[in-house]
Amino acid sequence: MVKKKRPTSAAQPATSDKPATLKDLLNPDIVNKLKAQADDMKAEAAKREEAAKQKAAEARKAEEKRLENDFDHLLNNSGLDWRQYK
Repeated sequence: MVKKKRPTSAAQPATSDKPATLKDLLNPDIVNKLKAQADDMKAEAAKREEAAKQKAAEARKAEEKRLENDFDHLLNNSGLDWRQYK
């Protein structure tokens, strides 16, 4: 007996039958609002990070200024070759 060949096109799943994503299920207005809120949150996080960097830089400058007036620190960190200052 000869076996009948089955059509291969019916056996393969269609590529257009993708599972529905949350973006597809939600209203486009809600998706846009969520994207805008995410952008706002990213901007706020960037502002906080920039403020923290600026605060750290100011603290570093203040510490350097304080150490410039500290004689013990200057003496310990100065070069020991005094001949170059003659």
